[in-house]
Amino acid sequence: MPRILVVEDDRDLNRLVCSCLRGEGHDVACAFDGEEALTYLGEGKYDLLLTDIMMPKVDGFDLAEKARLIDKNMPIVFMTAKDDKPSQLLGYRLGIDDYIVKPFDVDVLIMKIGAILRRAKIESEKTITVGNFSMNIEERTALVDGEEIALTVREFDLLFKFLSYPKKTFTRSALMEEFWDFDSSATSRTVDVYMAKLREKTSKCNGFEIQTVHGLGYKAVLK
Repeated sequence: MPRILVVEDDRDLNRLVCSCLRGEGHDVACAFDGEEALTYLGEGKYDLLLTDIMMPKVDGFDLAEKARLIDKNMPIVFMTAKDDKPSQLLGYRLGIDDYIVKPFDVDVLIMKIGAILRRAKIESEKTITVGNFSMNIEERTALVDGEEIALTVREFDLLFKFLSYPKKTFTRSALMEEFWDFDSSATSRTVDVYMAKLREKTSKCNGFEIQTVHGLGYKAVLK
């Protein structure tokens, strides 16, 4: 169960966010200023820090900087009314993972946090397991029912990308830019050919399927 520390001096918003996160099955601690948050961080490990910026005693910028010294890998998300570019740039320079401007939709916040936690888990474990399929980014292996399937480097990277962001649609142009870079011979048809090959090679996987999003591109959908 992921442990999340919520830091927000608006008590009503603090309680709302904490309640919603607990409803999603997270273990949540609530702090009302940065100083209290540092006490929590000093007493135990958290999987994500969700914090306001403008707070008494220790503001969000100082908190993020000190939190990075305590745990360099813990995801940090700002939720703040400060929507100016300098604040956002400073936040990202301090190593935050996302910047959410108030007012925000709590459901969107929950989804973003879920995605960040999922990416952090993948990054720490270097593996993805979906149904009878697993892949290891360090070993560069892909297994179905324990048997390795042969993937090219590009096929492996494409599949790892899709399964890291299930349900997210990737356009053909975005895939070409990321995975074919400056290869002038690559076209949208090239992407289609690779997707067909991936579907064939993962046809025995029971945990996901690669779907075509007509007119856009592709996405991985978990079963």
